[in-house]
Amino acid sequence: MNNLFYDGFNSKLIETAMFESLLEIPVLEAPKDIIIPRKAIPFSRIDQLSDPLDMLVFYEQDPIFRDFVSVPQKYDKLLSKVKIMSTPDCSLYRDMPLWEQLANIGVARSIGYYEQQQGKYIIPNIRWGDERTYTTMHFDIPPTFAGAPKKSIVSIGTYGCCQKKEDKYHLEAFLEAMLDYLMPLDVIVYGSFNKKYLQQYGKYTNFHVIPDWISFKRGDQNGDE
Repeated sequence: MNNLFYDGFNSKLIETAMFESLLEIPVLEAPKDIIIPRKAIPFSRIDQLSDPLDMLVFYEQDPIFRDFVSVPQKYDKLLSKVKIMSTPDCSLYRDMPLWEQLANIGVARSIGYYEQQQGKYIIPNIRWGDERTYTTMHFDIPPTFAGAPKKSIVSIGTYGCCQKKEDKYHLEAFLEAMLDYLMPLDVIVYGSFNKKYLQQYGKYTNFHVIPDWISFKRGDQNGDE
């Protein structure tokens, strides 16, 4: 199993949450101040987290963080030293049924809301699937942006999303939709990011490219795709 299938509803996560759109996605609060993390630590490498400005991320295969997503309360002690974290990067493959893409968006926001209530500085990870997730083709607002604060800070992961011509098409379409709808002040980019995107979209937001874990351990600088 390469993707997350959420098989339980942990209602305690969102007991006090506000919801947005017809899909009733939990709403995350915008942070009072913008904090730019120094590096990104994958969930499977949480033991490597040592600096308060390290950001815990979930840009890994879904089964690695499946248990955490199912019952995050069990991980409160493990995550007690984490100050900054992105919301889980639950997969949104374009060949997934729409209901599963929508479910994974809701799960990611639910975990983000819970961890925000635990005092974490949450940077919403914005993951896109097919065009139905980042447009208003079927819903009142683009589902992938539901619950994420506007004019704030978000995170995206590009690893494995820029290989084929169709991938690049959806990446650019998503970026344009995100900048238009969320109007983020800062965007954390985990992984490679073609310089043309910096030139094309850099006037609309501040991009902060952080190396993926393997590149970071090799000592590579921020790479281009």
